[in-house]
Amino acid sequence: MRQNHSFLLNMPWAIALALLIGGVLGANEAQAQGSKWMASWAASAHGPYPSGNASAQPVLQFAIESAETGANDQTFRLIIRPDLWGRRGRLRFSNAFGRQPVTFDDVFIGLQGSAGNIAGGTNSRVRFSGKPGITIQPGQVAYSDAVNLSFVKSANDPLLSGRKLAVSFHVVGSSGPMTWHAKALQTSYLTAPRVGSHGSEESDASFPFTTTSWFFLDAFEVMAPADTAVVACFGDSITDGTLSTLNGDDRWPDVLARRLHAAYGNRVSVINAGIGGNQITGPASYSASAPFAGGPSALDRLERDVMSLSGVTHIIWLEGINDLSRGASAESVIAGMQKLTQRVRAHGNIKIIGATITSGVGYNGPAGTAEVNAHRQTVNKFIRTSGLFDGIADFDAATADPQTGGLRAAFQPNSTIGGAGDKLHPNRAGYQAMGNAIDLTLLAPHPNRK
Repeated sequence: MRQNHSFLLNMPWAIALALLIGGVLGANEAQAQGSKWMASWAASAHGPYPSGNASAQPVLQFAIESAETGANDQTFRLIIRPDLWGRRGRLRFSNAFGRQPVTFDDVFIGLQGSAGNIAGGTNSRVRFSGKPGITIQPGQVAYSDAVNLSFVKSANDPLLSGRKLAVSFHVVGSSGPMTWHAKALQTSYLTAPRVGSHGSEESDASFPFTTTSWFFLDAFEVMAPADTAVVACFGDSITDGTLSTLNGDDRWPDVLARRLHAAYGNRVSVINAGIGGNQITGPASYSASAPFAGGPSALDRLERDVMSLSGVTHIIWLEGINDLSRGASAESVIAGMQKLTQRVRAHGNIKIIGATITSGVGYNGPAGTAEVNAHRQTVNKFIRTSGLFDGIADFDAATADPQTGGLRAAFQPNSTIGGAGDKLHPNRAGYQAMGNAIDLTLLAPHPNRK
């Protein structure tokens, strides 16, 4: 696992210590197995529940009685889809936006069967420094120990492609405000409050409630060959997948992942670091006590949400429309892009691909105005011609109607809940066009990478 100690020194000491310990343990494990930890799934934590932009969220008042109390002696069963499989994995839990310590115990990981059920014989206990539970202080993240995934006979098994994991964990007592990722677009499962631990159960009978968000869990990593390419898709709601199909895994990063696996097999991993409403430079400040729905700015969250994940080799970055919609100038967005790109390059040999901003023409909001559209076109010209980036993903060209300047008509209807769509966020067809527009050679795994 790549460690950047200047990054650790610039973080709060508790977070730095947790990451450093996880990195040392991961490095020892990797050396023993001739492989390294590689990010396989991620969900960028952006604030305390309920701040954020969830999609198709069921009413949660019966499962989560109070945002201040948070989870209360109950069990979560989160469904995640790894993009890279391995025989050994580990989980990362986050209390980044909590205001009190949170304790998890009885953590399990297994292969999802149907709904919240776990495939028989696959549910394995997860430990932390050999113990069945862990307490994470506010602002910290923590890795689990490595766990053997006994059902993974081969990382190249085609029958695992697209399969999902069920990660179950019990929250001891009251968690207080919960760190979460609102827009999972994936159904997960919760018990009622005050019913205790049920993560060891293969059946979902104890999990009557559903959510389309992820709580506390923000990464899953596996042991994989050192030349694996890990592509982080960094962005806002259009990367997060707004208007894509619930449980359909058809965001543009998902489409890209399928293409990359078809081309390079199990030598690549694509992770989604999008947050609905995210900006490049705003808000100017962020705190858990006064959250902003789009989370901390891209500049503020780059380290935790991308650079701290294991094995990142490439970043595809699509952002800017939310800055422009809130009154930022094209020049300030470009300056933010230059600043963030400089930070990425300071970490070493990581390629960053700039993505052009898709159109909001016709949207019922600031993003649909002629002024914002003119600023967007200025930024896109810079992305295409400045030479700042290692490559370009021209999402604007892939999705725009040349007659209207807006999204093509076929890319507008809402794939999540139906209806006409909002003319800003692409649907399943639009995300397919975006995922298909990326030059795969820009993301090819390097055979000599160590």
